[in-house]
Amino acid sequence: MTATPYTVSDVMTRQVIAFTPDAGFKEIAASMERWKVSAAPVIEGEGRVVGVVSEADLLPKEEFRDRRPGMIEQMRRLGDTAKAGSVRAGELMTTPAVTIRPDATLRQAARLMAERHVKRLPVVDADGTLKGIVSRADLLKVFLRPDEELAEDVRRDVVRLLFPVSHTRVEVAVTQGVVTLTGQVRDGQLIPVAARLAQAVEGVVDVRCRLGTVASARVPMPGAGEETTRERRAGRSVEEAKDTPR
Repeated sequence: MTATPYTVSDVMTRQVIAFTPDAGFKEIAASMERWKVSAAPVIEGEGRVVGVVSEADLLPKEEFRDRRPGMIEQMRRLGDTAKAGSVRAGELMTTPAVTIRPDATLRQAARLMAERHVKRLPVVDADGTLKGIVSRADLLKVFLRPDEELAEDVRRDVVRLLFPVSHTRVEVAVTQGVVTLTGQVRDGQLIPVAARLAQAVEGVVDVRCRLGTVASARVPMPGAGEETTRERRAGRSVEEAKDTPR
């Protein structure tokens, strides 16, 4: 019921530092320092991602620079000890690379990062060709959306859809990404639904739902105004008759 969610292609970095498998150790370290990145994809051919090389892949060379690991440590850390003696990206990289498609949602990207314990994901097309890279910082960009923009999304995609009759009685306020819903609606069962959908709007930090219900007679359906007025008058007449001294 809400607007189309943001995708990886909306926030990813399109200009990416990448290495070929034969890139040397010093070249990799210098490029990471120059461009202030802690990892980069390794590509071959026309841009197909075959792995990722990170600072963590380079560190074993320093760790084991002046000592040889014991046999038990070598068995326990085969990957690190092998990288300590490597000098090319193709030997240093972690493979296969954990990648994601441009049309994946930000939630999918965040879940994949958490599950695979990575800080960034190369973005690839159906052929595995590099299109960009998305980092944790990129996923947080949606929380920079202006409060006014968030409020309009909640009004349009949540309030007006859920409460077509009583939406004018609902006030939407957003401060620092926190949405506050106040007012009265006809269907109380939809109140928790409204809170969940508002929370699902990209960029919303939190939702404070203060909606209440109102009697249906107080929110007339279109064309039912006269009938409601008669009902109210009849109700008042009965009350007046009760109060009249006999």
